Amino acid sequence: MRVAIVTESFPPEVNGVAHSVLRTAEHLVRRGHRPLVVTPAPARGAQCPSRSFGSGAEGERIPVVHIPSMPLPGYPQVRIALPSRQLTAALAGHRPDIVHLASPFVLGARGMQVAARLKVPAVAVYQTDLAGYAHAYRAGRGLGEAAAWRRIRAVHRAAARTLAPSTPAAQDLTAHGVPRVQLWPRGVDSVRFHPRHRDEALHRALAPGGEVLVGYVGRLAPEKRVDLLAAASALPGVRVVVVGDGPSAPGLRASMPGAVFLGRRTGEELARCFATLDVFVHTGPLETFCQTIQEAMASGVPVIGPAAGGPLDLVAHHRTGLLVPPRDGAAVARAVAALAAEPARRAAYGQAGRSEVTARTWEAVGDLLLRHYAEVLAEHGGLPASLPPVVGAAPAEPVVPVLPSELPEELPEELSA
Repeated sequence: MRVAIVTESFPPEVNGVAHSVLRTAEHLVRRGHRPLVVTPAPARGAQCPSRSFGSGAEGERIPVVHIPSMPLPGYPQVRIALPSRQLTAALAGHRPDIVHLASPFVLGARGMQVAARLKVPAVAVYQTDLAGYAHAYRAGRGLGEAAAWRRIRAVHRAAARTLAPSTPAAQDLTAHGVPRVQLWPRGVDSVRFHPRHRDEALHRALAPGGEVLVGYVGRLAPEKRVDLLAAASALPGVRVVVVGDGPSAPGLRASMPGAVFLGRRTGEELARCFATLDVFVHTGPLETFCQTIQEAMASGVPVIGPAAGGPLDLVAHHRTGLLVPPRDGAAVARAVAALAAEPARRAAYGQAGRSEVTARTWEAVGDLLLRHYAEVLAEHGGLPASLPPVVGAAPAEPVVPVLPSELPEELPEELSA
């Protein structure tokens, strides 16, 4: 099978979309398929191969096409693809059986138009709460929350199938008029993220007074609401550790002078940071999934997360961690204080969390994606659905191929590739 993956983000960017796309492309290669990744070009000077990505035999076989891009105003770490005929040329040249749109919004909207012109079915993967982000950033030029949902509907209604990472995300999409929504979660590397990577020397260095180490891992941006850790960072016997970088970093350092900011960490160093924590906290109320919660659970660390979005699917309240009201710093502090006072409870939650995620491998998630592909192709008269049907997902509605003339009006022509 030839798959064209059009993604708004790809390594060297570090985020959930980039990571899941890389894992998807690697899995496609392992299963004997031929992926092509099309993504905005990284910032000048970023270390990223121009024609392929990855390591070893798999990485050498994942071609990558970079579309000219510009930094997102106010958040230069995020790249926005500029209009370019490269997208059309890349997809036409690859001759895909199916187009995979990862978190489609700008480049993905153009990818949907090209797929329609080529009469190739597209699967749209919903990964980012763009409407929530628009609200959080109070974006100008009319791109508010309602406008973001109009854009999301326009792209996803043109897709043969929309894949949501969690039950709340699927319900949100359906409530806003997106059809043909089914579940496709994310995997976790439970070998890389493992309790054995706990480093007591690192723990002593970060908490020299024997404090309970409470950590956040992720981007430091307004929508992540890391500021909600301020009250917890003031608790006696607690040391807050923040791993990550982003535009909110200076303000967070000023508001949490007692916290330790480690900056961006990757690879084995990141796995060691996760496993060395005593409690993991994620404060973002706009997560469609929340991969770092899974990574903390795989590391044997109890978690605290907001009772909203993806964490509702991931955190078993009072079994693997605690769910707290979203956007409530006092509730976060109370949950941290409760777990800090009970080492046995932390250990029990951590063990239960590890047991919960070990079967959620990227291989299993990748095979589920292939079954979604097979069903979509069968519905469109393409390849037969030779793989077993997706189990436990909502039944798909009848799908009619989208022709170029039927593209929704909300996808303006100037965004064509």
